[in-house]
Amino acid sequence: MASNEKDLLGTEKIGTLLRQFAVPSIIAMVVSALYNMVDQFFIGRSIGILGNAATNVAFPLTIICTSISLLCGVGGAANFNLAMGRRDPEKARRFIGTAVAMLVTFGVVLCVGVRLFLRPLMLAFGADQDTLAYSLTYTGITSFGFPFLILTTGGTNLIRADGSPRYSMLCNLTGAVINTILDPVLMFGFDMGMAGAAIATVAGQVVSGCMVAGYLTRFRTVPLRLGDIRLSPQYCAKVASLGMAPFFNQMAMMVVQVVLNNTLTYYGGQSVYGSSIPLACAGIISKVSMIFFSLVIGLAQGLQPICSYNYGAQNYARVRETYVKAVMVGTAISTVAFLCFQLFPRQIIAIFGTGSEEYFRFAENYFRIYLFFTSLNAFQPITANFFTSIGKASRGIFMSLTRQILFLLPMIVILPIFFGIDGVMYAAPVADGIAATLAILFARAEFRRLRQLEQTREESAEKVITA
Repeated sequence: MASNEKDLLGTEKIGTLLRQFAVPSIIAMVVSALYNMVDQFFIGRSIGILGNAATNVAFPLTIICTSISLLCGVGGAANFNLAMGRRDPEKARRFIGTAVAMLVTFGVVLCVGVRLFLRPLMLAFGADQDTLAYSLTYTGITSFGFPFLILTTGGTNLIRADGSPRYSMLCNLTGAVINTILDPVLMFGFDMGMAGAAIATVAGQVVSGCMVAGYLTRFRTVPLRLGDIRLSPQYCAKVASLGMAPFFNQMAMMVVQVVLNNTLTYYGGQSVYGSSIPLACAGIISKVSMIFFSLVIGLAQGLQPICSYNYGAQNYARVRETYVKAVMVGTAISTVAFLCFQLFPRQIIAIFGTGSEEYFRFAENYFRIYLFFTSLNAFQPITANFFTSIGKASRGIFMSLTRQILFLLPMIVILPIFFGIDGVMYAAPVADGIAATLAILFARAEFRRLRQLEQTREESAEKVITA
């Protein structure tokens, strides 16, 4: 990108910039979530409850891929934009090259690790005798796509930072379209069942990954040379530092998902629902809610280049304005999601196949109780990404851990002891309420600091003019 185009981050209206960067990012995140939704839809209609439960068992590995992608992608993008804001293109190029090297390395390592320990991983993630075979089939095939999934999800952050949000969106969209087309063809046309769904997923990921790799060979802002793509300890540490907040947020989701799966299996077996119904319902609902969370996370990622560039350029008023507008949009999205989850739970769950009356009753309760404070869920991820984008890695990490690890995980463990399977449902609204409150308090404190920095800068400018 030419320098005058890059300067638009410091001069263009914030609303315009948010639309330019957040909308493609939102679409990309939603499309990424749809990978799992599409599989869930066709598996539910082909195999049924056990197939849906099996994809829920495999879901933590998808979260791990996303966490690695954001560690390298968001960390590389934030450092890149901060360096460009400070007019240091040499460092900016090194950050991009290091991030790409990290994405490729982690992708290959994860693929090999999962292949070696597939069965124990599925058992640890909550598979029982009924779902284990389906889980092994699905994950055994999708693991081959992990390097491409990680490169796509992380690389699209780098592409957005380079000023090409539409192309980043296109990378994800192309893969999702391929997956959607191949799913029914392979599952029903060729009668391949779970294997067909997994092959369709991998095919879409390979195409998306190749599109990202192609773009990186012609990076616009700074020329990216082959020698820049290497693991330099100094740059790896800085990339990881600013990528830790979204990484921990996703890893926290993975830990919660594993504990949740095992808790639902255990306490579900002691209830009238049995172990499979809660596991299947929670799997569907978690993926439906991921569509909403993808909107918010995409919005949070969209503010990153704007906040990073303007913070590096000391335009603190624009940093504050970006955060406020992102939160307003996020709250509106969250409110719409809340109304959908409260008013239409049975209609939503019915999209993914049929089931017993107990199945639908549990799903309705889970939607309405577990997701009761959805309207507050924009504050925590946007605030965590805000701190990351301005280089406050430790605060970003803390904010990313509040909902999942500090509050939700203990509630999932403790409340079912007293309330059985219902205790799982009440854990989420408690965690959501506390996490949102903390996010608001942290953001207000940071705003006071930014105003002081802005006032100091203005006073210094006045002294220079007077002198």
